[in-house]
Amino acid sequence: MTDPTPASAPRPVRLLIVDDDPLVRAGLTFMLGGAKDIDIVGEGADGSEAAALVDRLRPDVVLMDIRMPVMDGLTATEALRGRPDAPEIVVLTTFHADEQVLRAIRAGAAGFVLKDTPPAQIVDSVRRVAAGDPVLSPAVTRQLMAHATGTGREERAGRAERARQRIALLADREREVAVAVGRGRSNAEIAAALYLSVATVKTQVSRILAKFDFNNRVQIALLVHDAGLLDDDGDRDPS
Repeated sequence: MTDPTPASAPRPVRLLIVDDDPLVRAGLTFMLGGAKDIDIVGEGADGSEAAALVDRLRPDVVLMDIRMPVMDGLTATEALRGRPDAPEIVVLTTFHADEQVLRAIRAGAAGFVLKDTPPAQIVDSVRRVAAGDPVLSPAVTRQLMAHATGTGREERAGRAERARQRIALLADREREVAVAVGRGRSNAEIAAALYLSVATVKTQVSRILAKFDFNNRVQIALLVHDAGLLDDDGDRDPS
């Protein structure tokens, strides 16, 4: 029997929804279930269920609520992203920027969406994350970074020193690309600014991710921010 599906047809994104509010889960399922390229493979009511569900259902993306009673979404995200076969994770929140969202990004979440985000944007976020793109806009990334700057002085100093040590491991071109990523520039914009091909920029970004065992570009942005490389006077290294 001939398979009627064309060989070139992309496989639908396998999505797992984890939220303790059954009404929210129902709304997300209704909203996302109408997209032909998204297959909702399951639902979970708490972060403690996430690992078993991922083992059984093998989702590409997990839409994870932050605040849940038994195991919160941050702990679940950290556990899942530590696995070799980790799915991409988008955290759901009611906050534009707070320590919890920042912790989720540092743990390897591909971004976050607000619960009151328009349905079409949530669908687009799932698609983008499945394709390997973070769902944080430059403006939101700057907001998170500003919040990170507001932490205690000793904590900031320690994080800055560690970040500078890691940045020192980069080749000159990798460092330039990392700073451009931190400024929220797309691959095409970086290529134009540094007189590189887009393919070369993608290769450089991949090398940086691999060198630091990062999961996404937002982590690169946070690293160069922590190292003090996003000052108004350009790419000056404060050390």
